[in-house]
Amino acid sequence: MNNIIVGVDEAGRGPLAGNVYAAAVILNNDYVIHGLNDSKKLSEKKRNELFLKIINNSKDYSIGFASNEEIDRINILQATFLAMKRAIEGLKINFDYVLIDGNIFPFKNIYNGEAVIRGDSTIKEIMAASILAKVSRDKYMLELDKKYPAYEFCRHKGYPTRLHRELIKSYGPCPVHRITFKGVKEYI
Repeated sequence: MNNIIVGVDEAGRGPLAGNVYAAAVILNNDYVIHGLNDSKKLSEKKRNELFLKIINNSKDYSIGFASNEEIDRINILQATFLAMKRAIEGLKINFDYVLIDGNIFPFKNIYNGEAVIRGDSTIKEIMAASILAKVSRDKYMLELDKKYPAYEFCRHKGYPTRLHRELIKSYGPCPVHRITFKGVKEYI
């Protein structure tokens, strides 16, 4: 009997704005998805292509997030774990083991599993989750760009680029900024 493994990863811990996203993926062992890698090592075009292959060919997947308000209330690490938990809880099929990218496995009392340092570069389930989380967050940031065009989220996706920091300085934070983050809180 094959164990059913869930890969979990996040996107959006470092930005100054928006939700942190996480994805949980159970791959279909009968369908090999070529080109999987850490989402940060792939072009946007390649990530989008792989996103479609993953959602159309996986046994199951789920995407969760924690809001910027939750990030400010409980801190980014705990909000990341919350997004991961929401992603795992969104799966419809039963699984045996959870592999999370990183060095902390926060679900010891809930699931069998472990954290894998650089798992997003070495474990296909985590690579797939990395891609789903990143593409989902980027799409969300494009929606925020339409709602808050002055901040040009389409260009920097909320990351602390020079442009983004200058826009916060000029306009002050908007409702989706993480007010507890350095680079935002000094302009409140």
